[in-house]
Amino acid sequence: MKDIEINRYWGRVIDTLNDALLIISKEGRILAANRSFEEMTGYTAREITGQSCRLLKCDACEKAIKDDGQGWCTLFEQPRSDIRKCRCEIVKKDGTAMPVLKNASVLYDEDGSIMGAVETLTDISELDRLDKRVAFLSRQLDETDGYCGIIGRSPQMQKVFGIIEKAARSDAPVIILGESGTGKELVARAIHDRGFRSQGAYVQVNCAALNASLLESELFGHVKGSFTGAFRDRKGRFESADGGDLFLDEIGDIPLSVQIKLLRALETKQFERVGDDRPVAVDVRIITATNKDLHALIAQGAFRQDLYFRINVIPIHLPPLRERREDIPLLVETFMQRLKSKTGKPISGIRKEAMDSLMRYAFPGNVRELKSVLQYAFTLAEKGPLEISHLPPQMFAADAPAVGAPLPGSHRELRERQELIDALQATGGNQTRAAQLLGINRVTVWNRMRKYGLDLKRELTATPAGPT
Repeated sequence: MKDIEINRYWGRVIDTLNDALLIISKEGRILAANRSFEEMTGYTAREITGQSCRLLKCDACEKAIKDDGQGWCTLFEQPRSDIRKCRCEIVKKDGTAMPVLKNASVLYDEDGSIMGAVETLTDISELDRLDKRVAFLSRQLDETDGYCGIIGRSPQMQKVFGIIEKAARSDAPVIILGESGTGKELVARAIHDRGFRSQGAYVQVNCAALNASLLESELFGHVKGSFTGAFRDRKGRFESADGGDLFLDEIGDIPLSVQIKLLRALETKQFERVGDDRPVAVDVRIITATNKDLHALIAQGAFRQDLYFRINVIPIHLPPLRERREDIPLLVETFMQRLKSKTGKPISGIRKEAMDSLMRYAFPGNVRELKSVLQYAFTLAEKGPLEISHLPPQMFAADAPAVGAPLPGSHRELRERQELIDALQATGGNQTRAAQLLGINRVTVWNRMRKYGLDLKRELTATPAGPT
């Protein structure tokens, strides 16, 4: 086919393209458009010819101001033969936005002077819709699985997540403090997975499960014949964790005899296997956890203060579930979805009365107990929503702990409650001044009043004890 014949059919050729095509002058005027452009935008080629290309309001278009004050499309400043690609939005004739994939290239004459530009626009509305759907489902998945498997949206948990991120970027020892069932193991794992040692080993030891001699062998290993039953050399958990993280759970239960050797290993990064005097060097980051009051153990002589200072570099305090009740509905939804997948039961949600009972209960076993409660409920229920009758009877016992009063034996909460009462009495019920006395903000005062079920009028009629 001769060139003249190609030129004759060129209009028909470009009209067969699925993509919209535009020819634009160097002044930014539309010179031609194909049929796909008409179908895509609603503009006819006739009405758009001669119009400025800015008519399409492309959000990716840029212009520069020339020395003469005139606008100049930065497309014409691209290197020769460069094809500019971008994802952008244009506005159709009816005013609606359309996501498109744009390819644009500058046209030159034989002398190398700019003649104009050619652009193709690919409709990616469906792709954009699918991308948004994937993003939505990803957000749902993130909300369900939480942060590294830790569920919580409350301010307390968001603060914990922030500390985890900082701890993960550090190589300093971390200690995780919290009541039983608050998720200390999940936090330790998150620190490892988010840290630069994530490619190394993650080794966990429950210090409460072994006596002194077994724990020492478990941590540091032993050589053959070092004690009865040592039939061969054995590598300890410290060596297994070399280059990674070693998680010592229930550190408060570690015997004093092992604490001495552990302290030396932390300070020198060396230790000896049981029955051997040759030092073994390791590169291990230590993560510890406990539900015990280490200060009280130190006062009793049951925990070494120098070891405490060594492991308490980055403390992470996990709040009990009763102090982040706003997370209970999310936890319930998450655990129910998992149980539905596991059991296959057609359970559809939970009744308001049952949820209210969960919200009132103080959960001394924290998240672990909530999970057990829902497992019990799923065992009783067959279909439909979970009822209040499906919840375990201990939740409704006369001595069941309820939110609004401190748990029996919780000295910290008893002290916190009394300090709040004293501050309110000393300030005549002024919550702002009470917050100043306690060194907290007014919202925290209000939350604690609600937490402990304090009635301001009743407390003000009592004999003031003065600020503490």
